[in-house]
Amino acid sequence: MRDFSQNIDWLSINTATIRKQHGQEVALNTLLDQCAAAGIRAVSPWRDQVAAIGLQATAAQLRAHGMSLSGYCRGGFYPAADKVGLQAALDDNRRAIDEAKTLNSACLVMVVGALPGALEGKPHYKDIGRARQEVVDGLAASLEYAREVGMPLAIEPLHPMQAADRACINTLEHALDICDALDPEATGALGVALDVYHVWWDPKLAQQIARAGAKRLLAYHVCDWLTPTADLLQDRGMMGEGVIELKKIRQWVEAAGFAGYSEVEIFSQRNWWQRSGDDTLQACKQAHQAVV
Repeated sequence: MRDFSQNIDWLSINTATIRKQHGQEVALNTLLDQCAAAGIRAVSPWRDQVAAIGLQATAAQLRAHGMSLSGYCRGGFYPAADKVGLQAALDDNRRAIDEAKTLNSACLVMVVGALPGALEGKPHYKDIGRARQEVVDGLAASLEYAREVGMPLAIEPLHPMQAADRACINTLEHALDICDALDPEATGALGVALDVYHVWWDPKLAQQIARAGAKRLLAYHVCDWLTPTADLLQDRGMMGEGVIELKKIRQWVEAAGFAGYSEVEIFSQRNWWQRSGDDTLQACKQAHQAVV
């Protein structure tokens, strides 16, 4: 296993981690400057943040700082109430692939979606089997274009608590089953983004990480699971604050062949989003060296 204790060469910051500072939203160009000043050489930005300052401006700033992208957030959200919605999702994912390619991202992270309308409290249907099939069909269509342009797609399985509204793919095993069905030769075009927050609890985790191997493990996200958790979406902990066995999981991931960035992704309305970006980045650096 790589030694992270001496430097932050393999630390990446998902810009969600510092998108709010002192409770206020901060523009992506400022976030990128802060990361560069902290010596961080990789990030993973969100599409809405990029859109707010412009795709070309983002690309130029990344080049100026010499930054890489460990991933781009996010594609997916395929299920829809009707054919018009399904086509709109495919069109949007095509745009996301193009954006990820322009930014030279390592992959496009796919949060696949679930029951359409559930996020707004008004699901159009309750058939999760239908939603899962629409996800597979959508991924198959997106994969065809992603192969053409050379942008790997990384399915991110989400914790079962988000099966209704954000992602109906909830285990690494399920995500890999889809990868095997759509990309049976494991070409590197389709894989997974492994976020410890969503999978740490899975009794099959070690087995499925080994199954994934280097060709399927496209991104690795870290944070911690607090006890008690005050909010299942926006109360993630800094690494070392919670109960996730971070070093054990990274050992499994690296034994399977992953050699990329450990990307810190923390949603923290009550704690880290109330601090300055500099303080949060310093804590990320220290925790990455000590406990990741």
